[in-house]
Amino acid sequence: MRGMLWRVGGVALLAGMMATPVLAQSLPGGGEDDKKSAPDMQALSKHFNAMRVRKDYSYIQRPVGDKVVEQPDIDRLMFWTKDGRPDGYAQRRGDSVIYYDAGGRAVRVQHLAPGQAD
Repeated sequence: MRGMLWRVGGVALLAGMMATPVLAQSLPGGGEDDKKSAPDMQALSKHFNAMRVRKDYSYIQRPVGDKVVEQPDIDRLMFWTKDGRPDGYAQRRGDSVIYYDAGGRAVRVQHLAPGQAD
């Protein structure tokens, strides 16, 4: 009886291991042909760290008339229009600042001179 339980358990374990890759591909986001989409501004602003850090962002160009929300812990400035719609964001990556539109697509890169944003 014990030998029979071991065989049934082994077969069930083997079937489960073989089915795992098939189940993973059928789940949303599990396939390889899915496009990587950039996060939208609503999702980015929800995951803001509440820790307050002060940084100087005078080297980043701001759109005229937009409200600016600073996220200094991740070197990001988010731009919002006066009526509350997202207008894009700027994020520092190494010695450059990358500007993104509201859809999360990179639109401009600003290369910083050494010591400009320290």
